[in-house]
Amino acid sequence: MGKKVKWNWTSALVGAATATAAVALISAKPKDPTFHLIKINLSSFKLKFPIIDTDLILTVHVTNPNIVPIHYSSTIMSIFYDGSLIGSAQVEAGSQRSKSCQTLELTARLNGVELMTRHAAKFFGDVAKREMVLDARVDIGGTASLLWWGHRFNVHVDSHITVDPVFLDIIDQENKSSLEVFLA
Repeated sequence: MGKKVKWNWTSALVGAATATAAVALISAKPKDPTFHLIKINLSSFKLKFPIIDTDLILTVHVTNPNIVPIHYSSTIMSIFYDGSLIGSAQVEAGSQRSKSCQTLELTARLNGVELMTRHAAKFFGDVAKREMVLDARVDIGGTASLLWWGHRFNVHVDSHITVDPVFLDIIDQENKSSLEVFLA
């Protein structure tokens, strides 16, 4: 118990550097981005009696929790009602800073022919109870750059959204995203 330990600055610096590297590695692990539909605005009706095509503006809040900025390419989001494709929304190419949030406005079109020919009874029932369930899927590809290395990535997003079909209010939503980074 009376043994004296000699302090070694080299060992202390190596230990501190190892701890810093471990923390950097853990925080650099890619995290899934989050998506949240904020609001739906009606932009136009196109009447082809008795069918109405509808154009909407979807306002989506996106969070990039990662320590690197991203650049993503344009893509199309598919919108489903009762398992059938009824519309799509254009996601324009863009970028987002690291650890940041941004709001995207997506132009969407719902196909009234598909909705009325296959799902008219269900749709009018949903309008009567003022609750309509929509699903949306999108794959977004891009690159994440850290210093001089650019890594390709793909984000798959599945959304399950309940809306009021009369006032276009969002009642409930569940969004799941999964990130895949390609290192090669």
